[in-house]
Amino acid sequence: MKKQHQVLIVDQSEESRDVLQMALSRRGVNAYAADTPEGGLAFARSRQPDLVVLDLDIDDTAAEAMSEPLGCQGDREPVPMVLLGGVRRNRARFPDGEFVSKPYHYGPLIRKIEELLEGRRAIAVCHSRDRSGHPVRAG
Repeated sequence: MKKQHQVLIVDQSEESRDVLQMALSRRGVNAYAADTPEGGLAFARSRQPDLVVLDLDIDDTAAEAMSEPLGCQGDREPVPMVLLGGVRRNRARFPDGEFVSKPYHYGPLIRKIEELLEGRRAIAVCHSRDRSGHPVRAG
């Protein structure tokens, strides 16, 4: 059985959270939402999402503080992040994030999320192990 991906959306806009959650759930993704970086971080630590969508306009300091702990959680691969906001202003502060400039359209945002989730599936397959504990490569 194929594992359902989990995506965490951290955005202060209830409308944006709702639309994105609905669109992702229609594509078979478990989407969860938080309206503050603190709430998002607490959720991420307990549920370990496969991807985080973070609105950088929420609060610059809190968003930056949140992105660092989500980068690596224990022995897991870094959690990919889709960052919503100004690319020029934030590229240096968030070098590993995938940026989607505002204002954005939901279609391209959903496609970006799906691409990153598919990439995570490939990483998970690459890090699978056979019965003797040896890594199994995809492909």
